[in-house]
Amino acid sequence: MATTIPAISWVSSRVLRVLGCNPGPMTLQGTNTYIIGTGPRRILLDTGDSDVPQYTKNLDKVLKNEKIDLEHIIITHWHHDHIGGVHNVMDRVKNDCSVWKFKRTDIPDEPLPSNIPLNYLKDGDEISTKGATLRVIHTPGHTTDHICLTLLEENVLFSGDCILGEGTAVFEDLYDYMKSLKKILNLNPTNIFPGHGPVVEDPVNKIKYYIEHRNKREQQILDVLKKEGRKMTEMDLVKIIYIETPEHLYGAAALNVNHHLTKLLKENKIIQSVVCGGQSNYSSYP
Repeated sequence: MATTIPAISWVSSRVLRVLGCNPGPMTLQGTNTYIIGTGPRRILLDTGDSDVPQYTKNLDKVLKNEKIDLEHIIITHWHHDHIGGVHNVMDRVKNDCSVWKFKRTDIPDEPLPSNIPLNYLKDGDEISTKGATLRVIHTPGHTTDHICLTLLEENVLFSGDCILGEGTAVFEDLYDYMKSLKKILNLNPTNIFPGHGPVVEDPVNKIKYYIEHRNKREQQILDVLKKEGRKMTEMDLVKIIYIETPEHLYGAAALNVNHHLTKLLKENKIIQSVVCGGQSNYSSYP
């Protein structure tokens, strides 16, 4: 990661970013959590990972120095680096505070720790506090429950893990993910405040890059299937397409190819056949 993110920093006049202090290969420097609003009670977007002392220390500092409390906590999706710290945050809230997220559609949501009530959001819902109104945009693909949020007063997008500040995102369902990218492209935000990495100051081009990157990989797969003219496994495709990837990363590459193949099957662009042992082979239409 090229950009160093301060532990605590203002990213706009009504948005304060508090870094989750949980760095890693998938989280970059850590999860970005955001305190949003201008009044004595504000919204916290995401809570970082569970039991991270440096994050809770920084959050305590912000709440004390700004003389604020939290009115709402919104979770962008169920991954532990976004929802894991919710009980730690709730321990610091002095008044009633509501916790919100979108409902998972693959499996039921796990109950929150300490019997914390969980409220469910719908696409298009708005949550407001003094100086800020957030509109919910359901953006499945990374996970089934993933949401982005638009800060209406500034036309900025909180992108969660749909768009990252650096690099590209992973996803569970590429078909849904591509639809979500096109949905947020149509919002034409002025900036993106991502779940990981620095602020994206050229958001339209960033979103277009994400879309083009996936379309390019998809076209490579289609081209290979057509050129080879035979049934191929995911690993067959990896060995031809990922020529610059070390062999020990072929498994991860095969998972990525699988997401593309699943999308292409949904769109009836390729043929799948299953052989003995459950192995799937793929080919182009004649």
